Amino acid sequence: MRADLHVHSNASDGTDPPAEVMSRAAGAGLDVVALTDHDTVAGHAQARRALPASLILVPGMELSCTLDGNSMHLLAYLFDPDDPELAAQTQRIRDDRVLRAQAMVDRLIDLGVPITWADVAAIAGSAVVGRPHIARAMAASGAIASPDQAFTRDWIADGGRAYVDRYALEPAHAIGLVRAAGGVAVVAHPRANRDLVITDEQIAGLAAAGLAGVEVFHPDQPEGEQASLLALTRDLGLIATGGSDDHGILTGHRIGSHTAAPGAYESLIAQATGSQPIRTG
Repeated sequence: MRADLHVHSNASDGTDPPAEVMSRAAGAGLDVVALTDHDTVAGHAQARRALPASLILVPGMELSCTLDGNSMHLLAYLFDPDDPELAAQTQRIRDDRVLRAQAMVDRLIDLGVPITWADVAAIAGSAVVGRPHIARAMAASGAIASPDQAFTRDWIADGGRAYVDRYALEPAHAIGLVRAAGGVAVVAHPRANRDLVITDEQIAGLAAAGLAGVEVFHPDQPEGEQASLLALTRDLGLIATGGSDDHGILTGHRIGSHTAAPGAYESLIAQATGSQPIRTG
């Protein structure tokens, strides 16, 4: 089973509608794809309607968390989307994302970037607003040549001149919420950012709190780190997942470039009670 367990649509900060994401996943030869937009399940219904017969959809979400004062993400799978506590927390996160993005735009304006909140809102549309929307507005204004250039300390990277913090969950709390909703939680790309490394000790602590797995295979994690994380999952009895973290045009349409370890998909669904993978027919 070729399973890409981390992809985004324009329900959050990807560029493609969920239906197109499903089509691209099938075209990439995947057997399984997880739609994991940031802090929302808004894209699941369209993805379900457009699901090709050859593809299994895993409903998921990428949850915003903070660990020891640093940003981190958890991938949540197969939870009950109607669970009231999890839904309330993700709504709070989404609301604060808007306030944070508005504050970042204000800082960018003070730094001489010719954008407005209306520019960012037009790009985001009904999606959960995120920094990639701001980056796209910056590129459209001519302040930078391409959206990726926004993610530096000069602009909106963590700790950057226009960076603003936001509400996020403590990961142990988030894991508890996901588990209470019948889902499973996985640490997303713990070694993708050399400045925000999640240590073996921190992962072990989260394992004790009910973490199910670690995203080992990811385009931004060096092969040496992937090998180290794979060994760690074996030591801790965790699932070694993987995914492309595809954001459409922003990441070069790389869906299917990285997939989970053999058996990972089956192990995830064996632990989940909140919802089931979706198949057509």
